[in-house]
Amino acid sequence: MYDVVIIGGGVTGAAVARELSKYRLNICVIEKGEDVCSGTSKANSAIIHAGFDAKEGSLMAKMNVRGNAMMDELARDLDIPFRRNGAMVVCVDPAEKDGLRTLYDRGIANHVPGLRILDREKALAMEPNLSDNTVAALYAPTSGIICPFILTIAMAEQAYVNGVDFHFNTEAEDIRKENGIFLIRTGNGVYRTRCVVNAAGVYADRFHNMVSKRKIHITPRRGDYCLLDKSAGNLVSHTIFPQPTKLGKGVLVTPTVHGNLLIGPTAEDIDDREGTNTTAEELQEVIRKAGQHVKNIPMREVITSFAGLRAHEDGHEFILGEPEDAPGFVDCAGIESPGLSSSPAIGEYIGNLVRDMLHADEKENWIAQRKGILHPADLSFEERNELIRREPAYGRIICRCESVTEGEILDAIRRPLGARSLDGIKRRTRAGMGRCQAGFCSPRVMEILHRELGIPYEQLTKCGGESKLVMGRTKEDER
Repeated sequence: MYDVVIIGGGVTGAAVARELSKYRLNICVIEKGEDVCSGTSKANSAIIHAGFDAKEGSLMAKMNVRGNAMMDELARDLDIPFRRNGAMVVCVDPAEKDGLRTLYDRGIANHVPGLRILDREKALAMEPNLSDNTVAALYAPTSGIICPFILTIAMAEQAYVNGVDFHFNTEAEDIRKENGIFLIRTGNGVYRTRCVVNAAGVYADRFHNMVSKRKIHITPRRGDYCLLDKSAGNLVSHTIFPQPTKLGKGVLVTPTVHGNLLIGPTAEDIDDREGTNTTAEELQEVIRKAGQHVKNIPMREVITSFAGLRAHEDGHEFILGEPEDAPGFVDCAGIESPGLSSSPAIGEYIGNLVRDMLHADEKENWIAQRKGILHPADLSFEERNELIRREPAYGRIICRCESVTEGEILDAIRRPLGARSLDGIKRRTRAGMGRCQAGFCSPRVMEILHRELGIPYEQLTKCGGESKLVMGRTKEDER
């Protein structure tokens, strides 16, 4: 029996869990994947949007601007990388120049600070690799870049150390209410709770529609991306957008906090809620559209491509709060872009709502600070040598592309909500995210997981479920 059950361990569920962990409540998160950040939150543009694109007065606009403002303090508290690199919306057609003024006016109405419209010369002075067809650009200095994996993991870790339970490989199948208590049927039994927070991403409409007569509908919107090597990471310093369309903000070109270059996404509405496959056609569209507003993109430096899903609600608006006919059931539905940017504000908003609903008291001993994984590469030469002297594992390189040591991997396994798979290690340490895409370090990471957790090699997975890495072993292997 719980006071609150949160369905979904993505960035929204983690943000809500972190906020609710401040109160004297019995809380758990149920996640169908083997780790947090295993759905929509793991594949997106990694942008903290300024807030000029969302319709003025909408929940999207309010949550985006508030979430953006919260990000500096949150990043310090969680010890995660975040950089305000600024964004530019580039106009390449003189006939569309008035569209920049429309975005500017919307941003002012949304209280976005620092917006400016730049003429061609000023835009090219700031970003020499903009298209030769550049006419003007809208500049938003408060836009930023972040790592979506680390943000989600860090908020979940903080929730966990403050008492929130996390149950993985636990898929919600049905919800009903009896005598004022919600019963959530899962493959691992029935959970009883006074309050449900529905943060289920592309599945959020299914759970909402189980308890409310006012139906909602979510369409999975797939977007393909290309990630380029760090050798291309300095092509642009700002996040570069085209002028947006009804399908979204368009194909962006942006540096990442880890030094790579990212281009994408496309926007294709599909039926498959697990359809994260890339297609040749969509990737060609990414390349073509990115080249319309940024030149000299070195596509030979692409090291991987991937696709993510956005939970597009028919009304293109966040759905936050209780349906009128389902008290105690709290929606966080339709959380598409700018969902990552909005996540701290959504956590705050839903946390306050649930706190008041359940008349919860604040904890006196809430742990507000988190320390991230130590990266020896960030230390001075002297500090690194002293660390290796004390803990030799930090002197053994496992992932050469990203210079990830055994010490970092051990930390990723042993820390709160530690990694249990290759992707879990990758998202926490970047082992396997470099140029070779885990071609060399996977066997070493598997050895460490096997040794630390006692998991047989045949049961080790890439990302949980049936994604097993070893299909059989000979007697010689076992020896």
